[in-house]
Amino acid sequence: MPEQEPFTNPQEIFQHLTKDTTEFLKGFSSQQSQEMLTGFMRSWNTFTTSALQNPQKWAEIITTYQQSQMDLWTQMISAKQGEPLKQVVSPEAGDRRFANDEWQDNPIFDYIKQSYLLASNMLTSMADTAQLQEEEKKRLDFYTKYFIDAMSPTNFAITNPEVMKLAIETKGQSLVDGLQNLLKDIEKGRITQTDESAFEVGKNLAVTEGAVVYENDLMQLIQYKPTTETVSDRPLLIVPPYINKFYILDLRPENSFIKYAVDQGNTVFIISWLNPESSEVEWDDYVKSGVFKAVEAVKEITCAEQINATSWCIGGTLLASSLAVMQGQQDDSIASATYFTSMLDFSDPGDLGVFIDETQQTQREMALKVTGIMSGKDLAVAFSMLRSNDLIWSYVVNNYLKGQSPTPFDILYWNSDPTNLPVNMYTYYIRNMYMENNLIKPNALTMCGTPVDISSINVPSYFLSTIDDHIAPWKTTFKGAKVMGGQVEFVLGASGHIAGVINPPAKNKRNYWINGDFTQDSDKWLETAESQPGSWWNHWDNWLKQQGGTEIPALTCLGNDDYPVIEEAPGRYVKKRIN
Repeated sequence: MPEQEPFTNPQEIFQHLTKDTTEFLKGFSSQQSQEMLTGFMRSWNTFTTSALQNPQKWAEIITTYQQSQMDLWTQMISAKQGEPLKQVVSPEAGDRRFANDEWQDNPIFDYIKQSYLLASNMLTSMADTAQLQEEEKKRLDFYTKYFIDAMSPTNFAITNPEVMKLAIETKGQSLVDGLQNLLKDIEKGRITQTDESAFEVGKNLAVTEGAVVYENDLMQLIQYKPTTETVSDRPLLIVPPYINKFYILDLRPENSFIKYAVDQGNTVFIISWLNPESSEVEWDDYVKSGVFKAVEAVKEITCAEQINATSWCIGGTLLASSLAVMQGQQDDSIASATYFTSMLDFSDPGDLGVFIDETQQTQREMALKVTGIMSGKDLAVAFSMLRSNDLIWSYVVNNYLKGQSPTPFDILYWNSDPTNLPVNMYTYYIRNMYMENNLIKPNALTMCGTPVDISSINVPSYFLSTIDDHIAPWKTTFKGAKVMGGQVEFVLGASGHIAGVINPPAKNKRNYWINGDFTQDSDKWLETAESQPGSWWNHWDNWLKQQGGTEIPALTCLGNDDYPVIEEAPGRYVKKRIN
């Protein structure tokens, strides 16, 4: 990439920055796939139509907005020099965008801020009045908020006092640096969220000692070296999601769930999914060649009669599907199952539901027939859109407008390392789980030739959900837990989908809830639950030990004659990145 020539004056800097930022955001939007843009336009068309159906309410909202803007303008022109404006409207609690003192001390920027907030409130109020069906209303609310967040004055150099001040202090160097960051990200086709040079899988991430002891065209199976003299005679198999990579569970050693599980006296195995290139892989292949083959290999390597299984997110959906097939085939190889933030009931998928309906899915499937692969980059953008201020616009401001370099953060590095999905499997999953909610319907699905009924699964289950999860809403995961036939331990952690799971005990952070009334609904469960300080990891370990098994000497070698060591962990599958 050629170096940017020095700018001759500040006006030229701002002109170039505005032009290139516009081009980047245009390209960024195209990555979201055409169906997202279609969904956006459809929601706004619905919005305007519904507004015309209720003109009186619409007029009231407009009148209130105009009066508030007039009050703000009157204050602006009548305020004495150096006197701050009265607050006609204020940011919501927790809104960090306007934390800088300039947004209140400088009348010009205070006016810009308040004018934006008034317009935001107007659009939100108009969306709230829309008389729509529930799903369409959620979609309208989402896209309205997304538009409002995108149009924040903090996102544009000329209306952000922090950016202006920094540009002056650095004589424009911050904007030059920001432009270089922008051009690099245009080249990469995504926003840089962390210092990616600070991490390397196998060097300072995914470094728990182990080896790949089996592989096929879909996955590698990794066995980790024991760190205790004795272990449970029931080895632990982890089934991670195949969206993103397994090393979210094996970040730096102090954050590694895998290392923790090994240190508690478990012989730990994990599936490392291949980043696929073929569209022909089916859901059943992930069950048969993924979970079933892993279970078989774990048992043969350890000579165990039964194993314990742990899963996360869509890995939990896959594990429950596999257990239901095993139940139908009278296979009791898995003695207990753990589900981290996993949905089995998809009746309320939360924010992700705005991207899923018949119209959008049909358009998506038609487009994917050409590529055969659901792009991991598109999936990453969709997840970022769910928390756009934190995962999109804050980086636009810091990276491109302020010229700052992101700080090293292992979770965000993992977040930048997505995986593609084969179209056949992806389509099956979206239609049967999200759109039709078939997994909780007895015998509605047949997998590997066996009708599945997850209510027949009678092994003890541990469900860990998180209270602020926007990907697998905890009240929805609670519904899925209640479908299970065996004894269920439901635990609710603080924070969200990632931070709520990766919460090692040594940090003594957050809290979790246990022992709620599981016979009632989710609200009653939380009302009756007990809050515990710190991490839930120790609670899970105690639960796992209570499920049975005896202590045996730890294996001194990894693999065996039938499953020889192929390569050291973390293996080459996980190192394959999407360019």
